[in-house]
Parts: sequence; structure tokens; C-alpha cells
Amino acid sequence: MGASTYEYRGLEKEITPPEGRLGVLLPGMGAVSSTLIAGVHLVSAGLAHPLGSVTQMARIRLGKRDNPSYPLIREFVPLADLKDLVFGGWDIFPDNCYQSALTCGVIDKTTLQAVKEDLEAIKPWPAVFDHSFVKKLSGPNVKQAASKMELAEQVMRDIEDFKRRKGLDRLVMCWCGSTEAYQDVNTHPAFQTIESLEDALKENAAVIPPSMIYAYAAISMGIPYANGSPNLSADVPALVALAAQNRVPIAGKDFKTGQTLIKTIIAPGLKARMLGLSGWFSSNILGNRDGEVLDDPQSFRSKEVTKGSVLDSILQGDLYPELYGDFYHKIRIEYYPPRGDAKEGWDNIDIRGWLDQPMQLKIDFLCRDSILAAPVALDVILFLDLARRAGMSGIQEWLSFYFKSPMCRPDLTPVNDLFAQDKKLRNTLRIIRGEEVIDHSGLDYYEDAD
Repeated sequence: MGASTYEYRGLEKEITPPEGRLGVLLPGMGAVSSTLIAGVHLVSAGLAHPLGSVTQMARIRLGKRDNPSYPLIREFVPLADLKDLVFGGWDIFPDNCYQSALTCGVIDKTTLQAVKEDLEAIKPWPAVFDHSFVKKLSGPNVKQAASKMELAEQVMRDIEDFKRRKGLDRLVMCWCGSTEAYQDVNTHPAFQTIESLEDALKENAAVIPPSMIYAYAAISMGIPYANGSPNLSADVPALVALAAQNRVPIAGKDFKTGQTLIKTIIAPGLKARMLGLSGWFSSNILGNRDGEVLDDPQSFRSKEVTKGSVLDSILQGDLYPELYGDFYHKIRIEYYPPRGDAKEGWDNIDIRGWLDQPMQLKIDFLCRDSILAAPVALDVILFLDLARRAGMSGIQEWLSFYFKSPMCRPDLTPVNDLFAQDKKLRNTLRIIRGEEVIDHSGLDYYEDAD
């Protein structure tokens, strides 16, 4: 046994069983949410497979290579059963979930017919909305109040009513709404403490976006919260402190789905082989509501920041200036309605090899935005519920696997290497179940142990 075996001993968690019904709260009932909800109902009915979901499909290795076992992750840790998930949420459009799914066009109508009744029963509550943060959208299903604190209180009443009506035992909230206009975390004192944030809510401060109102409502009520967009949302000192105070697990931000997923796969490989990078040009076209929102420069800026930070943290140009100290990185997102949810991400990568000789990679990823995002949302929801039942609170950095711009302690640099993130996620699961971590060193297979 190596030293690492003992390093994590005693960190095993006592995990409350996932008994009863888990309420899933979704601000934003558009393409991602309707695809998630329809998919869960289809999978639960045995009509589809949950491809793309680590919690449902993946296995985890336990023990040494010469005597391993490979249980499914959902059997290794006690996750909520898909049949126990109950969905509710908010949207600025009043369409029920079935109508929303048809409008978004991610899943064909014939497939949706099988779960039509279940989807029609899910109708969005009026949403918190501020046109100044999402300039390209407007809708009639919007809450009205004298202050943003009153809006937060309305959200809390929606949650309490939902929990009572549906007989729910636990809740998780996951933001699946639009990208909001870019904000710098340090631009306003309202974000720094719980007291200053609550004062700003009461004073109806313009700087507070809708996603932060939802995050405040959830965390105040002890509900785990995830942010699937690049918005500030819970990623401010005040809400991180509130999550720690209320023992609430939080995670985010911005689901890692298409082009950025590919970056976090390719960039670690280039770095591992010490191949230099001269430039990386990324272009996207998509035609769904997300694409329309990102047609606004301020909303695009939020996305650009989360997408752009990935390469810097992986390649570490400060440590490898000859390889990555001065590469050019350009990102474009273009709204192109004919594509709908079928997003295309095109990358041109100029790399350098032995003797600085130039080479290129060309990647054209014809993906489907919500088909990639829905299983990510599902995994984050189930893992946050697990974290809550395991007594884990605050930022859940082990879930960085799912995000473009992972939340972490302010004195740390986020990990964006997909393989390092995967290892961290799986080792965290091993640790909380009292199993040995796996570091793949392998020396003890060839040398006598001390």
C-alpha cells in the first residue's frame, strides 16, 4: 500500500440514502431543460438510453489492476433514481414543457409523443427577468415586484408550494437559462458580503442579475445550486459565504458541451507531448435561443471569457514560455437560425513541433447543443444531491469536469484539463466511499513493496 492510501483515510462520508422524491428546479425551461426532462421520462420508461450521462452509463474502477472491480457509478454511490425526479421551473414564455420541446426542435415530435402527457403537465412559473441583462429576448410570463428581494421571496414561495404540492423530500436547483450580460466580480461592493448583497436586493440595485436572485433564493433555503451558464450567479464572495454558512453545495459555471469539451481533450494532449502552440481560432454557428442571446455583444462577452480561460489554465504559459507564452486565441460565435440546435464548432489549431516546424490541426464538430448539455445537467443535479446527503458544502470543485469555468477557491487556479478533472471526480467518489484513490503510478507491480 502506498502513502496515498492513508492520506485520505477517515474522509469517508456517512451518506443519507436517497429516499423519497427529488424536486429539480430549473430556471429557464427552454431547449436544455425540455431536452433533459423529456430524456429522463423516456429513459425511465425504457424507451431510450441515457448516453452522455456519466452517472447513468459509466463504471468506476476499484482496487488494483491485478484484482479490479468495475461497478456502475450509480451503484457505487447512492444516487437518486431517475423515476424519483420531479421537475418544475420558471420561464419568460408560458409554454408547457411539451410545447417548449416542440418549439426548440431538439427531439422529434414522434419521439416526444410517448411522453407528451408527462411534459404537458409541467408548466413554468412566471420568471424573474431583467431585459438589461438579456437584450435579445422578451416574454410575457414575468414576475413583478417593488424590489429584487421581493422577487427572491416570490421564488422562495414558488419553491415551497412546489415542494408541498408534489410531496418532495429534497430539492436541487440548476440554472439552465440564458447567458446574461458580462459583469466583473469586483465591480460592485454588493457582491462582497451576505449583508451587502441583501441590502442591494432590498434597494433594487441594478447590478444584481436574475440568475443571482435565483441563486440567493436557493442557497438561503438550503437547496444545492448549480449554474449552467457563464453568468456570475453564485460565483461571488457573498453567495459562496452563504453556501458555507448554510451548509449548501454549489457548483458552476457554464456547462462544458461542444467546442470547449474538444479543447479540454486536445490541449492536454498537446501539452503532454510538449508540442508548441502558435494560434487557436475557434468559430461557432448555432441557431437556437442561446445563439440569439449571444448575438448581443455583452452576452457574448460572458461566454467569451469562460471559453477563453480554458487554454491558459491548461497550457500554463508562465511555466512553458517557449511553447505557450505567446499564442493567439480567437473565439467567434455567430447566430445562424437555419441550424437551430445543431451547433457547428470549427477549430483551426496552429502547432509547432521539433525544431519549431509548423503543423496544423483542423477540427469540425457538428454537434447538438442541448443533446450534449442535458446529460451534463442531469449528472450535476444528481451529484449535488449526493453531496448534500453526504454533508458536503460550499464549492464542489470535484464537479469541474462539467464546466467551462469551474468555481474554485479564489486563491487557486481552476483545473480545466478534462482528464485531470475526470480523475478528481472519480477519486472524490472513491474517497467518500472509503475506497483507495487510484494514481496509476504502477511501481508496486514491479518492485517489492516496503
